[in-house]
This record gives sequence, C-alpha cells and structure tokens, in this order.
Amino acid sequence: MSLQKITFQNKNGQSLVGRLELPVDRHPHNYVLFAHCFTCNKNLLAVKNISKSLTANGFAVLRFDFTGLGESEGDFADTNFSGNVEDLIAAADFLKDNYTAPTLLIGHSLGGAAVVFAAGEIASVQAVVTVGAPSNPVHVKHLFKSGLEAIKKEGEAVVNLGGRDFKIKKQFVDDLETKSLPETAKNLRKPLLVMHSPQDDTVGIKNAEEIYVAAHHPKSFISLDGADHLLSRKEDSTYVGDVIAGWAKRYLNCDIPKNNLKTKHHVAASLDAEDGFTTRLKVGNHYMTADEPTSFGGNDFGPSPYEYVSAGLSACTVMTIQMYAKRKGWLIENVEVHTSYSKSHAQDCENCEDAAAKIDTFEREIKFTGNLDEKQKARVMQIADKCPVHKTLHSQTQVITKLIE
Repeated sequence: MSLQKITFQNKNGQSLVGRLELPVDRHPHNYVLFAHCFTCNKNLLAVKNISKSLTANGFAVLRFDFTGLGESEGDFADTNFSGNVEDLIAAADFLKDNYTAPTLLIGHSLGGAAVVFAAGEIASVQAVVTVGAPSNPVHVKHLFKSGLEAIKKEGEAVVNLGGRDFKIKKQFVDDLETKSLPETAKNLRKPLLVMHSPQDDTVGIKNAEEIYVAAHHPKSFISLDGADHLLSRKEDSTYVGDVIAGWAKRYLNCDIPKNNLKTKHHVAASLDAEDGFTTRLKVGNHYMTADEPTSFGGNDFGPSPYEYVSAGLSACTVMTIQMYAKRKGWLIENVEVHTSYSKSHAQDCENCEDAAAKIDTFEREIKFTGNLDEKQKARVMQIADKCPVHKTLHSQTQVITKLIE
C-alpha cells in the first residue's frame, strides 16, 4: 500500500484533509471514495482495514475528514448532513481533476446515508456500498437524545458522543428531518450493496431492510453476523473490504493488463513505451513484475533487476545448504540468507589506488537455526560458496544476443 496525504477545498473554501491509499504493485483500476461514520474520522481502524483490503485488490481509496473533524478545517457545530454530502462531491471533483474520477462510493453509518445522496450528484459513480447505515439520516437523533430538548429550546447543546463532546445546533437536526433516504435510494438506479450486522445496537438491522426494499435491482445484502457497529474487530472490517472488492468487480471495469508473454526461453521481459520502468516478466511458468524505485524514476511496483539477481543468489544458497545438510543427516531447522548488491572497491586488486576501481559486490549474510557445532557451521559456509548461482556469478559468462524479426 502507498499512502499519500492530500488536501482539497470544500464548498466554503475550507481545507479538508485526507489520505489517498494506492496499490503497492500496480496502477489502480478504479478510485473509491470512503465516507466515515458520524463524528468519526478518516483514521478509524475499521476504515483503514477496509481500505487495505481494497488496495490489495487493485483499488485506490480516498478517505478524508469531513468539515470540522480530524485534520480538516471548519467548526463541526456549523455543519450538517447536507454539508457532508457536499464534502463528498468536493472530494470527487478533486479526484477527477487530479487523478481519476471515483467509480465506487462506500459509506459507514451516517456516511452510508451520505454516499447514497451524493451518488446521484457524481456522474462517474457506478456502484454504491453502505455499511451499518441508517435508513433515514434523522435516525441518528437518538445518539444525542439527551440534549435534544435543549437543542430545540436553546438552539444548541453540547452532547457527549463516543466519549467526546460535540456542539449540536438546531440547524443540524432540522436538516436531518428534510432528508428521505428511501426515496433517494429508490431513484438511485445504480448497483447497491447493503452491509449490516444483526447485532448492531447503534443502528438496528431494520434500517438495512428499509434501504434494501426501497432500492431497485441490482441490489445485494450481506449480513455482518457478530460484528459491532464500528467494526472494531479486525477480522470484521477486513472481511467487509474483501467482500466489497469482489462484489464491485461485477459492476466496474477492474481489468488489469494481463501478462500474456510467450517464449521458448526460460525468461522473457516486455516493456511498453508509456510504462516507464515497469516491466512484465515471464519467468518459467510464473508471471512477475520488475521495476525501479521511485527515487530512480520508477513506480516501485516490483523488484529491480539487481534485486532479482540477489534473490536468485539467496534462494539458491538456502536450497544448496539444506540439500547438503539433509545428505549429511544434519538438522538445520531453518536457514536464512540476506543479500545486498552494490558497487564496492575491489579487494586485493591491481588498481586499488584508483578511486574508480569498483566491482559488482554481493554482500551475503547467513543465519542458521539448528544444533550445529562450529566445525559443521564452517563446512556449511563453504558449501554456500558452491551454490550454482554463486558459481555462475564467479565464472566467465557470455550473453549471445539475436534480433527477433
């Protein structure tokens, strides 16, 4: 996962702060916009876990703090539900202008209600997911029912939500009462996935039924049996992310360029002009990616060519050591080989006084887990130098190159 801090402006010119999570090994096939729960923020553990599951499946995810929450500017007391929807639209515009317009909206709790409203205002959105969402925004009033009378009478009240004090104004309550989620869901006409726990004691399961019944097909429901409202267990939030990724692929274009290299050789590499250093490989019967680090102008989507060479040396060394130990009847429970590549000054060379006299150097460190005496360890270290890849690197080699017409 690659994480970027981003900032964009809301409708009122205030700065909203978010995190854009990208897949670690590829360009994203779709961008996702995530709306967090009421009075939560982008750093809720469940939101992070869901995002990680999605990026592992090739999605990019933007999660941000609504106005007045987390790192974002503004006063929460001056916000309302409609403002949350406007923040989502501003986030979508930011992605459209700077990356790629979002195709999937995901909302948790009141954020779930917000994404249903926002989906109709964002043309690029092709699918919507709600998690533990109320069937009407007004249902969240029960969360601050202790201050509801004061809000109606005084125009505002300080309410404790999740251990934190928030000032709720009458305009927030009035705005909630004007929103009809079932009617909005009915007019959505986009694929909808409703996810809810039967044990949710903050937003009851009845809400999921009302959203599902109101929406048109294609619509789906997944029961998050055993989960709490905040998806506080990692296995619950990770499951949500995995299910969303699988479901969304039915409705979004999630095609990843396939590595269809064919060759009569052991290894083949292919690189298109627009891909920088990101190279497709066919290695035996396996498909891989090579790249260069970002510091060198690459995308860091895969190991560098020299890292592959170092990997070959490490793998060959552990195989050779274990094969020798088994033949000798010695128990080596585990052997690790750590290898680095660099250009280093040659030892005992004829031109050591020359600052330019450097040679390719592989630094290899070996660790054993097992009951070996010092004599056995010394012998195994000698055997490490006899691994085939090691011998190849020390031998005179030739590369015969021909042009394929």
